[in-house]
Amino acid sequence: MSTSYHFLIFFGMGVVAVMGNNYKAPYQQPKYEPEIPACSKNTTKNWCLEDSEYPAYEVVYELDKHYEAVLALYKNVVADTANSVDTLSKLEQETYLCPSETSYVQPLRAVNTKGKWRVIINKVESYGIKYDQHARIEECEDDAAGKACPLVPTCYESKCLQKSIYHRFLVYDPTDYYFPFAIETFKLPASCACFVGAFKL
Repeated sequence: MSTSYHFLIFFGMGVVAVMGNNYKAPYQQPKYEPEIPACSKNTTKNWCLEDSEYPAYEVVYELDKHYEAVLALYKNVVADTANSVDTLSKLEQETYLCPSETSYVQPLRAVNTKGKWRVIINKVESYGIKYDQHARIEECEDDAAGKACPLVPTCYESKCLQKSIYHRFLVYDPTDYYFPFAIETFKLPASCACFVGAFKL
């Protein structure tokens, strides 16, 4: 009885050892993404155009892995937003009633409408598809918001106002192990508008 008892213990330990050597996790733990990225420390904006910690390798790996599903999402976003940046060839073609700065950007990270920083799929390529998402941003100059519109006659009440618009971007979410992509909304400055009120006597 004593010999059999020791044999069973030895056999059980052997099974555990074999399982331990061949065991593979069902998925690889993604790299942790900080709540507030380092790139946000270099700007007062709620988006980053440069990001030294952008997870390009991880993004491309997951794009390759989920090629068809991601491409369907991306085509949907591109179809809805292309016209916003394709109509003008030069910024000089635009005229403003209020002093403002305009740029066409490709954000790498931005704060979504829920207040969370997200990695935006930009400047990467998978299976010959280049993923580029643009946004037109127009911001009132520092001292323009709230002041009278300089091109409107002083006989009218006027005020420069910062307006925003919602953009939809394809994002990478490393906390979703099975499909780390989604389309989320982002509020970005769209125009420095001029409000014109009543005629002043």
